[in-house]
Amino acid sequence: MTKFRSRKTASAASSVKIVKAHEKWRLHECLNLLASENRSSNAVRGMLSSDLSNRYTSPDQFYMGTRYIDEVQTRAEELAKDLFRCDYADVTPLSGHVADVIVLSLLACRGDKIMAVAKEHGGYPGISPEGYPKIYGLHVTEFPFDSEKFNIDMAAAAAAIERVSPKIVVFGASFILFPHPLKELSETCHRIGAHVVYDGSHVLGLIAGGQFQDPLREGADLLIGSTHKSFPGPQGGVVLTTKSKDMVRDKVNPAIVDNAHWNRIAALCIALEEMKQFGTRYAKQVISNSQTLAKALDESGVKLLGKASGFTKSHQVIVNEDDPQKAARMARRLEETNILVDVGIRIGTSEETRLGMKEPEMHRIAELISRVWVSNEHPSKVRNEVRKLRREFLTLKFC
Repeated sequence: MTKFRSRKTASAASSVKIVKAHEKWRLHECLNLLASENRSSNAVRGMLSSDLSNRYTSPDQFYMGTRYIDEVQTRAEELAKDLFRCDYADVTPLSGHVADVIVLSLLACRGDKIMAVAKEHGGYPGISPEGYPKIYGLHVTEFPFDSEKFNIDMAAAAAAIERVSPKIVVFGASFILFPHPLKELSETCHRIGAHVVYDGSHVLGLIAGGQFQDPLREGADLLIGSTHKSFPGPQGGVVLTTKSKDMVRDKVNPAIVDNAHWNRIAALCIALEEMKQFGTRYAKQVISNSQTLAKALDESGVKLLGKASGFTKSHQVIVNEDDPQKAARMARRLEETNILVDVGIRIGTSEETRLGMKEPEMHRIAELISRVWVSNEHPSKVRNEVRKLRREFLTLKFC
């Protein structure tokens, strides 16, 4: 018995050691430019370790002792409705993907057609022909796309919507530089009887700050998204609408979402309050940082998508590299310098903006990236400068 306990203690200590090593590296030594990530405030993170992490509640009041848990959910819904100016908010989805599953399941039946941005044009793989539509029996038609402008081809898309007559039209994408032509195309969608959905998973924080586009005022029936990308909250998802709550409520639980992780919803409350107070300033700085970084990278010789339209109006900058193997190799080389991107290659500015970095730092980051990407410097020569820059910004802003 003593040996068993000793092994358990050693295992726990080893796990703690691993997490501490991760935090030392990621929080003090790395420039995190992953477009899918952000940094939550200490107040948000504190809610995740609260007693709510061990508790349950349910719409049918099956459990006792939930008075404060239910109050937390109501609070989160009211804050979301206020921030996004909508009549209904569901904060229970565990991720943006689950929000996608909810909407596709509720609005379409097997055999129906949906239209979305193609995966090769930056569309979300989870709603591609290989994703959830394949499981649910939906036929996916892809938007015509203007690769030079890196956006939906508006005229061709209008004609395609009329011709295909999809049941659901999904705007938004995983690789997104510019607002989609939602306002221009939503009337066509509604005329042929389609539901219009905007997947704001990546740009939800910019939408909350009023700086990207306003889907619910531009014709979307539903706005869904992740709460942990440009929106600086805990990992999770939301479904928002100005339409009848009957579109969603009572059809979600228990079919798709049962236990919703109430510590996460409490943490989301804090993030929603922060965005209500600081969201506009934060979103403006994110976009300014992206545009500054893009111009500096372009001038240094890094080829980017979207140049014809001004590179970006979002939290993303996207490298123009057709060879996926070369992109993956370069992402790994950047990781050796402690600069973190994905193999897309998307370069995100949300987290560094939260740390207080502004336009001057974007020039410094562009120089560090180009030394690896263009000048082919060895990562060891750049790594110490990355660490030095990162350690100048250890305090979160906009919170």
